[in-house]
Amino acid sequence: QVQLVLSGGGLMQPGGSLRLSCAGSGSSFSRNGMAWYRQAPGKERELVASISSLGNSNYADSVKGRFTISRDYVKNTVYLQMNNLQPEDTAVYYCNKAPGVATMYYWGQGTQVTVSS
Repeated sequence: QVQLVLSGGGLMQPGGSLRLSCAGSGSSFSRNGMAWYRQAPGKERELVASISSLGNSNYADSVKGRFTISRDYVKNTVYLQMNNLQPEDTAVYYCNKAPGVATMYYWGQGTQVTVSS
């Protein structure tokens, strides 16, 4: 069973950058499309970015040009580089399979990203 370990959240001023990491255990991790999601207070969880098993990426309109998703197949890790952070990016960020699959990994607690001056 794949376990996901997230790191990299924190407090950042507007305009700053953070990089989130999602390390997966298990051989199936690299065969799955993966994605970053986020949930802001009082809002539903939303898809931020996804990356296929072949490395093709897609982004929500709200983060295009600012966020970059990538993956390291050797380290079994998916990253989210977040640049020019804005207060509206404040949310708990989660890593999981890309949408469209029958079952997701366990969501866990995510990692908090707070953008504030």
